[in-house]
Amino acid sequence: MKLVCLDLEGVLIPEIWLGLAEKTGIEDLKITTRENPDYNDLMRHRLAVLKKHGLGINALTEVVKGLSPLDGAVGMMKRLREQFQIVILSDTFYELAMPLMGSLGWPTLLCHRLILSDDVITGYELRQEDPKFHAVDAFKKINLSVIAAGDSYNDISMLKHADVGILFRPPEVVIESFPELEVAKDHEELGARIEFFGSRI
Repeated sequence: MKLVCLDLEGVLIPEIWLGLAEKTGIEDLKITTRENPDYNDLMRHRLAVLKKHGLGINALTEVVKGLSPLDGAVGMMKRLREQFQIVILSDTFYELAMPLMGSLGWPTLLCHRLILSDDVITGYELRQEDPKFHAVDAFKKINLSVIAAGDSYNDISMLKHADVGILFRPPEVVIESFPELEVAKDHEELGARIEFFGSRI
């Protein structure tokens, strides 16, 4: 059995935190894992910015309501689902991502949880450290072949541990840092590469 593991933000949907930054005009929210690969440090920064500006889960939910899958993502998912099982491995949170899963055909989603007190986001609970790597590792231990795709630093351990790892529209600095990984520039190419490698592993 062959499994496809995909990152969510930047691969299938727009970046949620960038959407909030654009909506509020808060420049400090534009930092993502592309700029800061230390996820805990990044989340501490984000929560501090939200607290400073008095923004809570309702503000984030409003941003999510306005998001749609990236152009080409839905078609690629339908195409791949005919040949592979698909799991979304993301560093986002169930409270934010679940409303978007219907538009993607309700794939399995493994991510984190926010800790809430009414509207206030008081913290977050990681599923585990380096969860994308450990998910791929667990799948391989039950004899699944894994093709993984992601766009940023926090995807690298997953991509390198998968049978095939593909970077999707990554920053040039990521390509230069990990030249051994495949690169796809759009969903048509990503789907084709997954199908190609899927026929050979």
